[in-house]
Amino acid sequence: MSPSRSTKTKADSQDHSFSFLTLKLAKNSLAPRYWTNWLWLFFLRFTAMLPLAWSRALGAGLGLLMMTNKKRRRIARINLELCFPKLSLREREHLLRRHFIVSGQSYFDLAYLAWASERRILRKTHIRGLEQYHDLRGRNIILLAPHGVGMNFGGSVIAHHRAQFSMVKLQGNPVVNWLLNRGRMRFGCFLLSRTQGLRPVIRGLKQGLAFYYLPDEDFGQRQSVFVPFFGVPTATLTTLGRLARLTNALVVPCFTRLLPGGRGYEVILKPPLEDFPTGDRAHDAARMNEAIEEGLRPMPEQYLWTFKLFKTRPGHAPSPYG
Repeated sequence: MSPSRSTKTKADSQDHSFSFLTLKLAKNSLAPRYWTNWLWLFFLRFTAMLPLAWSRALGAGLGLLMMTNKKRRRIARINLELCFPKLSLREREHLLRRHFIVSGQSYFDLAYLAWASERRILRKTHIRGLEQYHDLRGRNIILLAPHGVGMNFGGSVIAHHRAQFSMVKLQGNPVVNWLLNRGRMRFGCFLLSRTQGLRPVIRGLKQGLAFYYLPDEDFGQRQSVFVPFFGVPTATLTTLGRLARLTNALVVPCFTRLLPGGRGYEVILKPPLEDFPTGDRAHDAARMNEAIEEGLRPMPEQYLWTFKLFKTRPGHAPSPYG
């Protein structure tokens, strides 16, 4: 049985000794430099009323337009070449095109998540592994999620079934922040800013809130160890093992898949990682990357390949991105 809204309110009213973000527009959001963003927002609000298959068609067109961005296209090509060396050039170009298409569709889906009725959203969301997730009630949970096109959708909808929180990097644009956070918080997911650090994360976990965690970014060598990701030595955060140990939390890999046409999304909750953490920073980081890679293999086009995933190289070698 899923937690009630009153349960979430109770959790929110406890003394967390830190502040969750609130959904409000910054005072400067009406400045002239944001007027173009407001026009785009009003257009997106209209698309949320369309059948999902129609807005997905618009999103595919946006994705092909995004593919004309030479910088992003080049980064994605380098990443795909490093991670899928056995694919032919033609196969990688096909994968690249599919990636930009689903990326464009996910932008229109932000409007669907923000404004479509909860009933429509839940009807279009298929969750695998929900029963075993409910069986873990009473345990501290970290949901391990990669940066995929469905990350905001999955992180929001799972909160319908158990009170949870996540940590986000706030954008410099207040209108974009408002749209993203409206969707992220739609089903009661609480949000922390990345600038708040890990202390509130530990407190939130110890108070029984599940933590939706996306650790797969290159934060440099200082906080990382080099372990494989798709066969490439990658600067990988060791935070997951430390959080799991400090809070006695189970780590549940979570993947959100954008389904073709108007079928919506599939959220996949896998069994908790076994024998994790071990206390060996490199081993635990490698196990984390392994779990992420395993979940992405069936849907490689849905990972955010436009990130500079490998800019930090072992031995201070030059970045492959130039």
